[in-house]
Amino acid sequence: MPVKAPGPGGYRLEPDFYEPARVPAEVLHYAGTPPSLPVGSPGKVGVLQLAFAQNGGRTELVRHYQKSPLQIMRPLYYNTLRPDMAYTYLMSTGGGILQGDRLRTDLSFGPGTSAHVTTQAHTKVYRMEHDYASSVTNIEVEADAYLEYLPDPVVPFVDSRFYQQTAVVLDESATLLLGETVYAGRLARGERHAYAVYASDLEVRRPDGRLVALDRVRLCPGASGPSSGVSGLGVLADHDVLAMLYVFTPRVPVAVLADRLHAALAEDFGDTLLFGVSALPGDTGVWLRLVGNDTVAVARANTAAASAVHELLTGVNAPVIRKS
Repeated sequence: MPVKAPGPGGYRLEPDFYEPARVPAEVLHYAGTPPSLPVGSPGKVGVLQLAFAQNGGRTELVRHYQKSPLQIMRPLYYNTLRPDMAYTYLMSTGGGILQGDRLRTDLSFGPGTSAHVTTQAHTKVYRMEHDYASSVTNIEVEADAYLEYLPDPVVPFVDSRFYQQTAVVLDESATLLLGETVYAGRLARGERHAYAVYASDLEVRRPDGRLVALDRVRLCPGASGPSSGVSGLGVLADHDVLAMLYVFTPRVPVAVLADRLHAALAEDFGDTLLFGVSALPGDTGVWLRLVGNDTVAVARANTAAASAVHELLTGVNAPVIRKS
């Protein structure tokens, strides 16, 4: 069989590159052709590829490709206690995610690197009448690297259909803090669980393919059936905000890490948020999941949890993460 030649724009604009390998049935149900710009049109496929390496005792960006709407400016080094650590903000030239958008982000962190990656602002997923939107993030964390990947919350608007897939390849000697937060909608407008579907998959594996952790979130407010809805104890328990923090590390015993995370939240947030901390299989790390109704309280809790882990694992105070 002849090999198909890449179309205009190269391999990055081929569907095999930017489409998720598997889309959950809850999202795929909405597949269609928008009457406006179709999937694959300029501006509908965003690509960001970043690679970091250690250079002279500092983590530096050594490879950078971006295609609108995804972009970055440049890594910053404002942590005076860790001047080697690169702080990078993922940005979008658009105001949010639209129907038919396909986004792909590839992040690679070489041996011994230290980095913090976040987003410039909340991710807004706009109303959709046709098709759905997807965002695929691939993360590679190599030997002895330390990564904090803590994006701001996702806000799904009314009738939006969104699938978020995060795939991680994590060396056994590396450390990863990974967070995810989703709102019930535009809460200030009284919009709660009016989206069609929010689906999220996290998969963490070792370089040889061994599975470390797998987590799936399916929020389908208007669906019917025993596994639908968003109000049960296994989902949001009638709350407006869902947040998760996963910590994979060999640097400290799992029991010490779990106790530190629990202590960071119990005193100040035990009466306002519902949360739990559990050990991950194989003592590879811990997992925190919390729900609440106050977005400010959840943001403070997320910061407190990540800061406690940062201080435990690095031995220095966590900096204030600057946002515009």
